Amino acid sequence: MKLLVRPPQLLRSFYRGSLWRMDKKEPIIYLTFDDGPIPELTPWVLDVLKEYNVKATFFCVGDNITKNQTIFERILREGHQIGNHTYNHVKGWEMSKGKYLENIEKCQLLTKTNLFRPPYGRIKKSQFMALNKEYKVVFWDVLSYDYDKMTSPKKCLDNSIRYTRNGSVIVFHDNVKAQKNLKFALPQYIEHFLKLNYKFAVL
Repeated sequence: MKLLVRPPQLLRSFYRGSLWRMDKKEPIIYLTFDDGPIPELTPWVLDVLKEYNVKATFFCVGDNITKNQTIFERILREGHQIGNHTYNHVKGWEMSKGKYLENIEKCQLLTKTNLFRPPYGRIKKSQFMALNKEYKVVFWDVLSYDYDKMTSPKKCLDNSIRYTRNGSVIVFHDNVKAQKNLKFALPQYIEHFLKLNYKFAVL
């Protein structure tokens, strides 16, 4: 099965007003990490970003923030951006609008951000319309598939590099499922684009 590394235009147009890609003219990449913070992986990610002097945006799960406050504080202290990724990493497709918004608001008490990304990219149009009034809803231009067991570390890296372009918002995960692929791909991905004189920025 072919991986949809870059989402189709039809999907982008369905959620009008959301963010998929930044300025196409600028050689800038926007690294994002979903699902943390967790002790198994987030500190390693932060170490890599610090080594290359790169900033990123972390879409954090509220429950993980509560459990790992020290790591969350480190993300902030080191100058990275924070996004809301719901409190319990819930799927919007499986929840009523009210319950979904409640879960997001619970996370918002911790994140205090104007950025939101729906877990799995699964969000009902009614939920999106409600959130789009208060948040910049962020999807992605490149999905690394670092969490996918069927994607090898090399394939994860190759696809991520192949599909990245000016203004790309790329999704990696500080999630234990992504650990093998992420540890292989992230340093090489950053090195590759730094050599091409790309810059990295927060959303």
